[in-house]
Amino acid sequence: MKRILSLILLSLFLSCLLDTIDFAAEEAAPPSEGMMKYYTMAVLACGLAIGIAAFGTGIGQGIGLSKAAEGVARNPGASGKITTTLIIGLAMIESLCIYALVVVLIILFVKPFGF
Repeated sequence: MKRILSLILLSLFLSCLLDTIDFAAEEAAPPSEGMMKYYTMAVLACGLAIGIAAFGTGIGQGIGLSKAAEGVARNPGASGKITTTLIIGLAMIESLCIYALVVVLIILFVKPFGF
């Protein structure tokens, strides 16, 4: 039973591996002027988007950290609860920048319909 299962899994793995090889690949055509303009604008927009996202999350994290430090300075006994809430809040703020990064990567690597 183990031999049959391992043989089936090996054959599936090899078929998936060989399926990705393009045996009759033709040379790609040079990019058109419209495509170059699209990619130039996409790269500029992605750089601007990730810059704005990083700027916003940096400001948000700085404000949160300063308020947490003020809270601990005013009431050192509550530092455990403040730290826990701070960590959760910083994770939520950082997830926004990660979402922006995912959108930027999608814009950069997904081809548009017209090209």
